[in-house]
Amino acid sequence: TFADAFAPTGRTQMRHALRLCNAAALRLPAAAHLLPAASGATRSHSAAAYVQNNDRNFPDITVEFRAAAPGSLPDPFALVQPQLRPLDSSIRELVGTDHPVLAAAAHHFFERAGKRFRPTLVLLSSAAAAGGDPADARQQRLAEITEMIHAASLLHDDVIDVADTRRGAKTAHRIYGNKVAVLAGDFLLARASLLLARLKDVQVVELLATVIEEMVQGEMMQVRALPQQLLEFEHYVDKTYRKTAALMSLSCEAAVLLGGKPPDHAEALRAYGRHLGIAYQVVDDMLDFTGSAESLGKPALSDMQQGLATAPTLFAADQFPQIREMITRRFAEEGDVATVSELVAQSDGMRLSAELATSHAQKAADALGVLPPSEARDALLHLCFMVLNRSA
Repeated sequence: TFADAFAPTGRTQMRHALRLCNAAALRLPAAAHLLPAASGATRSHSAAAYVQNNDRNFPDITVEFRAAAPGSLPDPFALVQPQLRPLDSSIRELVGTDHPVLAAAAHHFFERAGKRFRPTLVLLSSAAAAGGDPADARQQRLAEITEMIHAASLLHDDVIDVADTRRGAKTAHRIYGNKVAVLAGDFLLARASLLLARLKDVQVVELLATVIEEMVQGEMMQVRALPQQLLEFEHYVDKTYRKTAALMSLSCEAAVLLGGKPPDHAEALRAYGRHLGIAYQVVDDMLDFTGSAESLGKPALSDMQQGLATAPTLFAADQFPQIREMITRRFAEEGDVATVSELVAQSDGMRLSAELATSHAQKAADALGVLPPSEARDALLHLCFMVLNRSA
């Protein structure tokens, strides 16, 4: 059983845990199944110029932690920039409301948005499944819906976590109060659901509804976990999938379904999003130990301050069993956070976390083997490197 497999047995157990984490991610449950399209920039090279598959029918590329991506891979954000550029103004129109305070709170997140990672995933998945043709109007609307669901989840998370800052700025609930922030998140989810229904695709509606369900269940796993569950890697990976990877995974799949592409393309991009999302979150958990408040846009070691044990801590606990007691009490006693931070630095926790993230990033790249080589597929491969090179 997983409970037996994750009992502490030293360095051998850590390696075994790494393998089981990957296996657990593969068994996570999957759901059942209006802007003008921008002209995508395409390379003048022949198809042979793109990354080809190896004899295992995987893209012939090896993803390594903190390694630079091959120079031939295109910038994924630049590739979809013509479609991303109008996204901000479109979302502002889509989330319009007659209530000025609610509108201001709903817009708070979008005013400080980053690179639009999730919409980029949707747009690139749409193009990669189509052999390089750009996303159509419905797929672009799906990219907007995905960003709205993401924004709603962050508005709610900041209230639950009592977070003061996000991306270096005050959180919405610190400006407008908890009630308004929660209502703003609810409003975004409601508006996203309405726009989703207008796509008139039952499978896609079910997938995105599943995303919202998974995110809520993941949050409940985080706040209501029993002490023993806090020590279990299976619990950590399952929670990571639900809170972070589900949105990436199922929105990538939905993009393919909207484009009417084959089921194996949808399955491939669902797997890609799942593994990329897990790698993304593991790196995020590592940055909580190594990043500064300035680079992270939030306090360092905030996970432990919220009582959360992540991959570096769980791996370190195998070498330093005294960490386990501090995990089960959610680092509540004075000095717990500082002690665990020092022990993680002395352990193999960061190295093993890097291996875990790299394993999932490679699995994401491998999943793209069923898609035809194209510039969009190469851009998705580039994202695997970018996730492992994140600094904030």
